[in-house]
Amino acid sequence: MSRVRGRDTGLETRVRSELHRRGLRFRKHVKELPGKPDIAFTKAKVAVFLDGDFWHGYGFSTWQDTVSPFWKAKIAKTIERDRRYNRQLQVIGWTVLRLWQHDIEKDFEASIKCITAAVNGKSTVSIDQAHRDDREEKTVVNRELVRLELQK
Repeated sequence: MSRVRGRDTGLETRVRSELHRRGLRFRKHVKELPGKPDIAFTKAKVAVFLDGDFWHGYGFSTWQDTVSPFWKAKIAKTIERDRRYNRQLQVIGWTVLRLWQHDIEKDFEASIKCITAAVNGKSTVSIDQAHRDDREEKTVVNRELVRLELQK
């Protein structure tokens, strides 16, 4: 596990490079914010987390029985910590985007549009609507964020 990178992964670097190429300016791994977001747009108050599928438990309920108790507890703790950071950031007025690794790899352009739309203050829809709403100016956000907002 010591060789697993927690920051500046290839995926993070790729996303940041594209955002910078499009003229967006941001800070990375801001220590003063809960969860140290991978990318933080301080003026727009948008925190972006690029979550690895395994480490952050994508679809965890379907595969949790295939891992040892150690990993089960570790990933469950990570999921709860992510939720806590989401709440803490929302309380202080930040928009939280959590993008899954597989979503970014599957449709990089939609993921970038999701981030840019949030920074530009557009309305929110689910990430599944990225292609359908491509012509409309809507923010595409992670399904979990939409669920969190609906639970309020």
